[in-house]
Amino acid sequence: MEEANIAEDKDNKFLMKAVKEAYKAVESGDGDPFGAVVVCKDEIVVSCHNMISKHTDPTAHAEVIAIREACKKLNQIKLSDCEMYASCEPCAMCFAAIHYSKFKRLVYGAKVEAAIAVGIDALISDALRGTGSFQKVELEIKKADGDAAVIAEQVFENTKAKFIC
Repeated sequence: MEEANIAEDKDNKFLMKAVKEAYKAVESGDGDPFGAVVVCKDEIVVSCHNMISKHTDPTAHAEVIAIREACKKLNQIKLSDCEMYASCEPCAMCFAAIHYSKFKRLVYGAKVEAAIAVGIDALISDALRGTGSFQKVELEIKKADGDAAVIAEQVFENTKAKFIC
């Protein structure tokens, strides 16, 4: 029981950092409310947010930027010792990038329906939801529980007047 609480506390800590990045994306005008954190051995490697507006790049999602920066920082293309914390359930593009980067774990806060409810166009991966019939991924995927997950859901409603869809 104690070990589960420690893991949940760790997940909440890093997920809250991703949520802060989601707010930063909107407050700075860089993009929509999405944040991502790459963690290796319980240390943050990078913490990023959506930058589609800043870079005029529809692929500049928080997870993709986090992967790019983590690979550069760690000087490797396989992130198999790393975990990805995303403020929201990743889209299909981001999920594919997470998969191909070989993360050992993905923890996300908000379900994609929270983003869709405020007008964000979202395409989720069948593999993420476990409904894909072609390939099962070798990645632990966890929908976070607790306060951090609730707060991650609220970021969309709290910023909907400011972000670009």
